[in-house]
Amino acid sequence: MAQIAFLGLGIMGGPMAAHLAKAGHTMTVYNRTLAKSTAWVAKHAGKMAKTPALAAQSADIVFACVGADRDVEDVTTGPDGAFSAMTTGSLFVDHTTIGADTARQLAIVARQHGIRFLDAPVSGGQAGAENGQLTIMVGGDTVDFDRAEPVMQAYAKRIGHMGPSGAGQLTKMVNQICIAGVVQGLAEAVHFALEAGLDSTQVFDVLSKGAAQSWQMENRTATMADGKFDFGFAVDWMRKDLGLVLDEARRMGVTLPVTALVDHFYSDVQKLGGKRQDTSSLIRRFRR
Repeated sequence: MAQIAFLGLGIMGGPMAAHLAKAGHTMTVYNRTLAKSTAWVAKHAGKMAKTPALAAQSADIVFACVGADRDVEDVTTGPDGAFSAMTTGSLFVDHTTIGADTARQLAIVARQHGIRFLDAPVSGGQAGAENGQLTIMVGGDTVDFDRAEPVMQAYAKRIGHMGPSGAGQLTKMVNQICIAGVVQGLAEAVHFALEAGLDSTQVFDVLSKGAAQSWQMENRTATMADGKFDFGFAVDWMRKDLGLVLDEARRMGVTLPVTALVDHFYSDVQKLGGKRQDTSSLIRRFRR
């Protein structure tokens, strides 16, 4: 068992840290909002720290799952950041979805501190975190991946080493491109089915057994038809992720017309008040 620090106890990080505690690791947790750390420690074995540095100072592996690039920079290289306190040879694993270039730069800074770094964004949403069924896409050195993989198994169903630093983030961008297109297609399909007077439950029960099948179809079409959008991964976060995708595409000289269009549609949902609703709320553009 390892000495683990976990930074960020939100809807993803909290359950992930809980799985590590259940697996028997010695846990120290940090969250910007102290009340979340207090509540987590009251429920699980471990202790809390008031800064990332204090959480990380005796850890073999430090995990983070925070909001965006700036948040990762704050908990790593900012005042009281983890990098300043981690011991030589210890490993930092970032589960946040951030820019690939940010991940590469953090890997360089980590090496300058004598520590190791993996970018390891996740897919599977709140339910995946709670059920220990996340997909993890990892960028970094093979030796560091081999060290982290058995620990991450506590909350994962699939872990892939995608290449050098930044490759995990680039793979997550591919994931978000796929999801954006699928959810928009399903929003149109559910709307069409309802306008045609079909029983949408029956329609998608049949279609989910054929070539149109997807996780989104099996888990979101019924709730889309019912106008229920409280399932974890918010529109605000999807727009953040798609912004990373489109920025990277511009740097690469790659055109992503469907992704750009769906990003615009999500901005419409934000204007309709759906900032914190889950990504399937795209259907609100049709059914107001």
